[in-house]
Amino acid sequence: MTKISVEVPQHILDDLQVHIGTDRKFVSLSDAIRAALRKLLDSLDEIDKRHGRGAELPGDIKPDSSLSRLD
Repeated sequence: MTKISVEVPQHILDDLQVHIGTDRKFVSLSDAIRAALRKLLDSLDEIDKRHGRGAELPGDIKPDSSLSRLD
């Protein structure tokens, strides 16, 4: 699994800690963050569907032509 590093405000980590533990919803902080990312991606996919956009795979992403100009 790829490891990433992100900065997260302390109050968000404090809120997450309430849900992490052996008798709680998530077993670890990593587990909670992965679940949150999956839920976010599902939501974004649903938004894309409603707007008629297909979900693109990383290899299928086309660069925005407006970003390639150096004005």
